[in-house]
Amino acid sequence: MIPRKLTSYVMASVLTVATLGVPTMASASDYAFNNPKAAPTGGEMLADAFMVRPFMLVSTVVTTATFIVTLPFSAIGGNVGEAANKLVAEPAKYTFARPLGDL
Repeated sequence: MIPRKLTSYVMASVLTVATLGVPTMASASDYAFNNPKAAPTGGEMLADAFMVRPFMLVSTVVTTATFIVTLPFSAIGGNVGEAANKLVAEPAKYTFARPLGDL
């Protein structure tokens, strides 16, 4: 068996090292928020390519269909251009025109 005193020294050492490492990890995680000009990481690019873009593609199709369905009402209200911009152009720009990883 491991002596009780050795166990308490090991546990105290582990807790001390873990406690000292927390501020370093916290400041590293805040780096992207403090520096918006930082280049996207590979993980952000992968998440954008395989999770965000497909969802936004479906969203663009749904909002375009919504625009087509509501087009008569927009024409009566005189805001076809505004509806086209909000329901078609903005989702399409977010899906296809922004750089990969720029969330």
